[in-house]
Amino acid sequence: MQFKLVMAFVDADKTDKVMSAARRAGATGATIVNNAQGQGLHKVIGILGFEVLEPRAVILILCESRRADQILDAIVKAGEMDESLSTGIAIQIDVDKALGLREHISELEKQVPLA
Repeated sequence: MQFKLVMAFVDADKTDKVMSAARRAGATGATIVNNAQGQGLHKVIGILGFEVLEPRAVILILCESRRADQILDAIVKAGEMDESLSTGIAIQIDVDKALGLREHISELEKQVPLA
């Protein structure tokens, strides 16, 4: 079985919405890293002269490769990532090898295969 890693960097308040969309698109789970921070194209400086970094979440979804495009598209739509510069990004990476998934693969193979 081939896998892909879908990674999304989203505003923390959109995590639940993005995860719900990912699950509807076929994601079976995720690892979520909260309290990430990042910088966009332009720095945002607050009242006291310090840079303002909005809280972000990093969502990591290891998925069967035939589901990856659907999941990525759902994440981008739910996270409104193409709406402005500061809404986050999502990427997809090929996975050469994944271990510790024997039971997960067994469950995935019981499901109806994707077209």
